[in-house]
Amino acid sequence: MSSSLYRLGLSMASLRWKIVAVWTVLLVVIGGLAVGLGGSFSTEFQIPGTEAQRGIDQLATRFPEMAGTAGQVVLVTEDGSDIDEHQGQIVALMEDISEVEGVGAAPDPFDDLSPGTRDATETALIAQFQMDGQIGEYPAESVDEIEALVEAASTDGLEAHLGGQVLQSAEIPFSAGEVLGMLIALIILAVIFRSFVPAPVPIITAVVGVGVSMLAVMALSAGMEIPSVTTSLGAMLGLAVGIDYALFILSRHRDQLSRGDDVRESIGAALATSGSAVIFAGLTVIVALVGLFITGIPFLTIMGVAAAGTVALSVVVALTMLPAILGILGERLRPRAVRRTMAENGGVLPPSADGDQAAPRRGLGLAWVRLVTRVPLLTILVVVIGIGALAIPAKDLALALPDLGTEKPGTAARDTYDLVDETFGPGYNGPLLVTADIINTTDPLGVVDELEADIAALDGVQEIQIATPNRGADLAVISVIPEGGPTEQSTKDLVAELRGSAAAWEDELGISDITVTGATAVGIDVTDKLSEALIPFGTFVVGFCLVLLALVFRSVWVPIKAALGYLLSVGAAFGVTAMVFEYGWFNGALNVSVNGPVVAFMPIFVMGVLFGLAMDYEMFLVTRMREEFVHTGDAKGAIERGFVGSAPVVVAAALIMVAVFGGFISSGWFMLQPIAIGLAVGVLVDAFVVRMTLVPAVLALLGARAWWLPRWLDRLLPRVDVEGEGLAGVLEHRRWTEEHGVHALRLEEAVVPLLGDRGTLGPLTGSVVPGTLLVVRAPDDVDRATFLALAAGRVAPVSGILAAHDRLAPDDLGTIQSRAQWVGAGDDVAERLRTLGGRGVSRSVIVIEQLVDLIHAADVRDDTLVERIDALLAAGATIVVGSRSAASTDAELRLRATLREPDRLLALAVRRSQPLPDSSPATQPEGVPA
Repeated sequence: MSSSLYRLGLSMASLRWKIVAVWTVLLVVIGGLAVGLGGSFSTEFQIPGTEAQRGIDQLATRFPEMAGTAGQVVLVTEDGSDIDEHQGQIVALMEDISEVEGVGAAPDPFDDLSPGTRDATETALIAQFQMDGQIGEYPAESVDEIEALVEAASTDGLEAHLGGQVLQSAEIPFSAGEVLGMLIALIILAVIFRSFVPAPVPIITAVVGVGVSMLAVMALSAGMEIPSVTTSLGAMLGLAVGIDYALFILSRHRDQLSRGDDVRESIGAALATSGSAVIFAGLTVIVALVGLFITGIPFLTIMGVAAAGTVALSVVVALTMLPAILGILGERLRPRAVRRTMAENGGVLPPSADGDQAAPRRGLGLAWVRLVTRVPLLTILVVVIGIGALAIPAKDLALALPDLGTEKPGTAARDTYDLVDETFGPGYNGPLLVTADIINTTDPLGVVDELEADIAALDGVQEIQIATPNRGADLAVISVIPEGGPTEQSTKDLVAELRGSAAAWEDELGISDITVTGATAVGIDVTDKLSEALIPFGTFVVGFCLVLLALVFRSVWVPIKAALGYLLSVGAAFGVTAMVFEYGWFNGALNVSVNGPVVAFMPIFVMGVLFGLAMDYEMFLVTRMREEFVHTGDAKGAIERGFVGSAPVVVAAALIMVAVFGGFISSGWFMLQPIAIGLAVGVLVDAFVVRMTLVPAVLALLGARAWWLPRWLDRLLPRVDVEGEGLAGVLEHRRWTEEHGVHALRLEEAVVPLLGDRGTLGPLTGSVVPGTLLVVRAPDDVDRATFLALAAGRVAPVSGILAAHDRLAPDDLGTIQSRAQWVGAGDDVAERLRTLGGRGVSRSVIVIEQLVDLIHAADVRDDTLVERIDALLAAGATIVVGSRSAASTDAELRLRATLREPDRLLALAVRRSQPLPDSSPATQPEGVPA
């Protein structure tokens, strides 16, 4: 991967203006689609299959008058007079509302068939109306028109307030806090780089990535139902990771420029090293977010996929647009002092100028890591006890879905909600709907009356607001007003009791399919479903963490320590969130206006995102420590050198994350605030307490045992390159090529496992220039097949070097295979070679499995075949042919004699442990004797 990223970085730097133009055009095009399609977001949270959702669906088909979006007009007399004195004014208002487009019903609240709800003093009235369908299915302008009518209805003697579900908005709130968070991130970047020139670059790339992804989500909302919170969550996460990923690459690029590296080469090297880590880091976040499908909750899966897409796009922007911008800025990103020194020395940095930079600085980082590792057990106890205490309030964290009571104070929706709560009771803000199939009864009205009486007798029921069959008298609907509010435990208990009594009522009254539904019941069902999904999702995340880190660090203890540290961070995030929203601490400072349950998907979403971010910090810190340990074997010294080398970037990345998340806290939006607070606290604790305090202490306590991995597991786990170790091989091969010239095949101490047999072939050392026809002689079919497969990139050496032109195995094995052409035994050689040629032939390796097939085709099928071979060789193609003989054969001699340039044919005898000597057509025309 590192070699591919190296070439990608070089290409992006060369095509810099074109790449920036492509991203700009993409942003404009997708923005045009988003505006042109006119999509809208959903404020509904549904889980198909739950009882409440089943009831909603049943109402939509059998009682549509009660299935649409509900609205209410709350009317209160100002002078304490009876509400009946304003009957004419109220009736006129409801008639005007009924004529608004999209209003399905706005009955007279003084009518006995659909009476409004009065308070105990007869000075206030709730008049109900119903829109056609859910939010987004009726014109948005209709709500504005209704608001104007209600506002105009308020007089000196009567106050009119609009409320209900119609006021739930899908608009995305925006505040100055988001801008402030970005400004703080800019300042942090300027401090880290000690310059304002590179500071805006990560912010620009992050904004582009978020812009493209969010506009794409807006365009998709025209054809699918997407929750309104999706864009805010995606923007928050995309900005945070987008800035961080660009920071990791840009920081490496600046360090290399400080050492005097060439700008273009530095861009390629930065992408090959930090870019590999960015891909790995992005994948961890993406897998965690896509893993939300485990919950089986459609809206949460959509949110996870959208957020994962934003992260994926942030990675792509960091790997394409960022190197293009680095190429545009060029030398301006090099520190001024280094630039001046290089200018004074002919564009080269003298050894004395960069010699000091190789040694780690003795500063705060070194002092801190030595402090926390001096008595590691004490550090571990302090951290675990401290975070454990912080996590204790998490036991009181309650969950719910948002309602109008979570709107900001001062808004019409919140004011009406509070007015209903104070005047009528909290239950009127969260009525329950009980539906029952009464098609089998002969007395629908009597059955409805009996069911109403049974429900009214239950504890927790304040009033039965409506009890009526539908027009077809086959479905009964009873509107139940609970004594508690929509999110109170008493309401949840009432829902459970209603459902528990359903079976008895069905037997007693001869009815069927009783459901408890309505917005409040839907919220309870969704919350319960989300709570049940926490343990499966947590198990998935922790299990994935263990496997992932075992792959990276080749260790048993490091993954276990990382997973336990992640759980500590999650506990701290939940604990502080409970302090703010349940206990009311820091409400003023954080602009929190609602105390009580937090949005139900907060825990699971925070767990997913925090997992990815925690693994990012773990990787950037511990990978450097492992690298030092592998090179030196000094466990304690590796911790110190690795920490000092990587901690500054992790500190900056964590502070930027906290700044971005903190900016979204100030929005005051109930659905976003708990998530932003949880993520900000989780990142702060994870980066500074877990990764930079607990991790060094645990590693110091374990010593060299920290890097232990059983041999059987080491063989089983595939190896991944997350720090760009493969770049060294790429640069070495490039230096070798500059010295020896371009070669089609190069082997250096390569050892290859035999195909279908035990043992190995090699070590093999040698090289073949382009335009060579190499005959591989081997009586042993396994030996010959193994070498041919190696030349075609179908097998990789277990050690040593295999290079085909500029590509190395195993990183570029896919490219080597794609450039190779395989002509199997019995294939029509003439026909296959006839199709080859054109662009790219100079880098092709053509493997013909049997020499006899080639000679037969030349003798019998196509007398121009040798001429075609000559043309392919002249164009730079390399042909490798297998021969079953250990020595030169008549067929091989005849082939040499018919070639236009016989010196192009080389022969190689292959036996197990037989090396491949260096060869060229000029020096060894006869190849290697058997």
